[in-house]
Amino acid sequence: MIKRTIYIGNPSYLKLKQKQLVVQEPESKEIVGTVPIEDIALLLLDHYQITISNQLLIKLQGNNVAVVSCDEHHLPFGMMLPIYGHSEYSERIKHQLSASEPLKKQLWKQTVEQKIANQEALLNLNNKLSEPLAEYKLTVKSGDTTNREGMAAQHYWKHLFDNFSRERFGSAPNNLLNFGYAVLRSIVARALVSSGMLPVLGLFHKNKYNAYCLADDIMEPYRPFVDKLVFNYVNNSYRDNFELTKQTKAHILTIATQDVFIDGVERPLFVAVTTTTASLYKCFTGELRQIKYPELD
Repeated sequence: MIKRTIYIGNPSYLKLKQKQLVVQEPESKEIVGTVPIEDIALLLLDHYQITISNQLLIKLQGNNVAVVSCDEHHLPFGMMLPIYGHSEYSERIKHQLSASEPLKKQLWKQTVEQKIANQEALLNLNNKLSEPLAEYKLTVKSGDTTNREGMAAQHYWKHLFDNFSRERFGSAPNNLLNFGYAVLRSIVARALVSSGMLPVLGLFHKNKYNAYCLADDIMEPYRPFVDKLVFNYVNNSYRDNFELTKQTKAHILTIATQDVFIDGVERPLFVAVTTTTASLYKCFTGELRQIKYPELD
């Protein structure tokens, strides 16, 4: 079953009743919607006047639901996940902790290669210059010591959008990309916890202030799928101003159900991420030598 992403953007009281998330209008007490807890993967809270019961939070955590709160810019700011999400949690953490540096460098190499391959595919889909990326992809070294990822990104952003500079706080569509990446990060972090791993222990990212280093690693090959969604949205719209409206957010939130090709089959991105994190754990145990990542086509 495909899990759902639930977005709450109005003043609301959220509570639990009969294993359902109940959304209630605070003043009139009117019930405006209910969703079975077991159907939810991600709950996005985007209003300062949202109240959520602790009983509901506990039930959400018990079902590995990522609860994400947004800031004043309406961008995902904080994330709540269960402490553990797998019955073999301690055993799996041991394997993650014992992973050698050479192994992590090889896994990062695979990650960068697939990210560049997906960037190349997106440029090709839109008849953009992609030739340099093919060379970068073939020359990635263990640990990406020659920074092929950065070189590829420089070319990629120069050619994907017209007159565009990729900056975290830059002009649109940077805001749309930031929102999509934040949602993607939450999906990946949830999958890592569900697979019994700590999102904080990265392969490459090691910022001591970052609690989601591994999520930031594993999401890299998935970023071009967000780029594709945003690119199509921008280029199929007649507007010049792209604000993060509720309509825009609703469109970007469909990233979770976008079909991707992984491990020989087509799956929703949300399911594909779980395939990736499961394969990562098997790489830590020695059962696999290659992480399973999606291919953009």
